[in-house]
Amino acid sequence: MRALEALGLAALRRIDPETAHSLALAALRAGLAGGGGPVTSPRLRCRVAGLDLPNPVGLAAGFDKNATALAPLSRTGFGFVEIGAATPRAQSGNPRPRLFRLTEDRAAINRFGFNNDGMKAIGQRLAARPRHAVIGLNLGANKDSPDRAADFATVLAHCGADIDFATVNVSSPNTEKLRDLQGKAALAALLAGVMEANARLPRPVPVFLKIAPDLTEPELADIAGVATSARLAGIIATNTTLSRDGLKSAHSGEKGGLSGAPLLEKSTRVLARLSTLTSLPLIGVGGIATAEDAYAKIRAGASAVQLYTALVYGGISLARDIATGLDRLLARDGFANVRDAVGTDRDRWL
Repeated sequence: MRALEALGLAALRRIDPETAHSLALAALRAGLAGGGGPVTSPRLRCRVAGLDLPNPVGLAAGFDKNATALAPLSRTGFGFVEIGAATPRAQSGNPRPRLFRLTEDRAAINRFGFNNDGMKAIGQRLAARPRHAVIGLNLGANKDSPDRAADFATVLAHCGADIDFATVNVSSPNTEKLRDLQGKAALAALLAGVMEANARLPRPVPVFLKIAPDLTEPELADIAGVATSARLAGIIATNTTLSRDGLKSAHSGEKGGLSGAPLLEKSTRVLARLSTLTSLPLIGVGGIATAEDAYAKIRAGASAVQLYTALVYGGISLARDIATGLDRLLARDGFANVRDAVGTDRDRWL
């Protein structure tokens, strides 16, 4: 299976990145990926913000925007899966090309602009989801919405009965002025609407906030305060960056959000700093490609982690590799459970 995956990755890297991504999802749906369910062990099993996870290694939003591969993804080794972003109405997003590989940097730049099938189509697929998996939905807003803040609550109200958690995504750099909603007053009002919608669900779900890595120290402090006051379940740190420091690849000047290896240090520093500002559980995202990367995020303050861009270069088998590698690292250092490692090396990143 690994040899077949390596051949497939080599072939996919020879074609347009967005087309390659669609083919990768099709291959998953066709069963061309390892099965067996999530990796787990007594060291890896954990409870994060009310979610019982077989392991703390999750798939970030953006890989399966439209919830078309939920069953195969639940068998690849991930402890949890986040799909979306979903918006109230379907939208095509920004013009192509809008996804660029930065192979020399083990990175990617995207400017998709919340392209998705809309909450009705996505909601129908979520209703048929595998119930044994932990599946969350990234909430987005339509580009032309007269009330973007209300869109997040609308999507949650429509899809909330069939998800295990939700993420408010006001940190994508690819929808004009969306990041303005991270401001203190705007964010408080937006989250109040989302939490009202959540309270009306038959089974309210944990709600997370996904933040940008490009925030100033005062902005981070404001967000931590607002998230705590809104009684969110946790914060996901971080989304893609607008920074282009130190890149070598030909596409490094493209507009959009940068993800992958160059984001590892920046996002981990934001995560560590945020852990000094709030007691909310944190999910670490940005640049994870190895078990050591995931472990560094956890020891910097993350209770769980997510990855996406590394799959472009390492394939879907990375989920299993990182989870099993993390288990070995925890055992090596004498941790009985991953929760015991959270924040133990935070000062290194401050």
